[in-house]
Amino acid sequence: MEIAVLREEAEGERRVALAPSNLSALAKAGLSVRIESGAGEGAGWTDRDYREAGARMEADRDRLLDGARVALQVRPPTPDRLDALPPGILLVAFLSPSPDDLPEELARRRIDGLALERVPRTTRAQRMDALSSQATVAGYRAALLAAHHLPRFLPMLTTAAGTIRPARFLVMGAGVAGLQAIATARRLGARVQGYDIREAAAEQVRSLGATFLEAELPGEAEAEGGYARELSGTEEERQLQLLGQHVPNADAVITTAQIPGRPAPILVTREMVSEMSPGSVVVDLAAETGGNCQLSEPGRTVVHEGVTIAAPLHLASELAQHASEMFGRNVTALLEHLTADGELSLPLDDDIVDSTLVARNGTTRSRGDRDNSNEE
Repeated sequence: MEIAVLREEAEGERRVALAPSNLSALAKAGLSVRIESGAGEGAGWTDRDYREAGARMEADRDRLLDGARVALQVRPPTPDRLDALPPGILLVAFLSPSPDDLPEELARRRIDGLALERVPRTTRAQRMDALSSQATVAGYRAALLAAHHLPRFLPMLTTAAGTIRPARFLVMGAGVAGLQAIATARRLGARVQGYDIREAAAEQVRSLGATFLEAELPGEAEAEGGYARELSGTEEERQLQLLGQHVPNADAVITTAQIPGRPAPILVTREMVSEMSPGSVVVDLAAETGGNCQLSEPGRTVVHEGVTIAAPLHLASELAQHASEMFGRNVTALLEHLTADGELSLPLDDDIVDSTLVARNGTTRSRGDRDNSNEE
């Protein structure tokens, strides 16, 4: 079975769906890999690196896709890329955030679509969880970005010029990205406080040496898949009152809160930012879904009353090499799961396939829509 790896076309995206180190495992599974020329350059790999690892390089996109059963990329396809995909191919990528009608468009073109952001958070699917692996990269990079913008040291220093107190970090959201941001800021010497509405997060935050922002947590704050659920109006008001007491005391705030399928919740208001000390920093990791900070401008870094607000897009791509290697391991594990004797199989009674398949045989589908598609 032929796998085609497409070059990323989104502005600022440097990752690639497979690294050279991923190819040997795919070969053992009976899969052949074609790579679009130049696909790995942003992550530091040349076409020669891929050839030496066993891939075939193709500069012509039609030849790249001709006869391929699976097309791999990191981000949702652009309209031009959709035009190039042949009917019957399986597209494996992050398909969100993207236009709401993307599954319908895939179905109209008879392109099967598998959304990596929908891989279930189960022990069985852990090796395939690209959303978590890329969140790890983003959380690490967010702490470094905050350190870069801060006009001060992070650790406590005792010098002949006096003692310098450690920087104070507040990390909102203790999912994969938030916990990695906490761990990285702690390693850099900052004093870190974590916040999350889920009770289970408190123990995880404390295990990393940070303090947990105590709050009157709402009952059943955890939704399916381990994500935080959307708060009611009253709960949201209580949350903002609590955060309004702590945000002004932080030198750096990192926000990571997102709700699948919905705009990111506002956690840092304009008023909170105005009360922060000049030189403070907000790093908003939810920019792609609107942002957690009221003043965030997705893809830009702005300054409001002396406070720097960074709302980066494609943050994981700033560490493109390791991010691509991790993404490639996730995709390789998924393809191994979907392949039997070198042939693709998409059984809809498999929970991983059922969760991730959004378009099949010309129809869109949601989890459990087993009547809309024929099993392979």
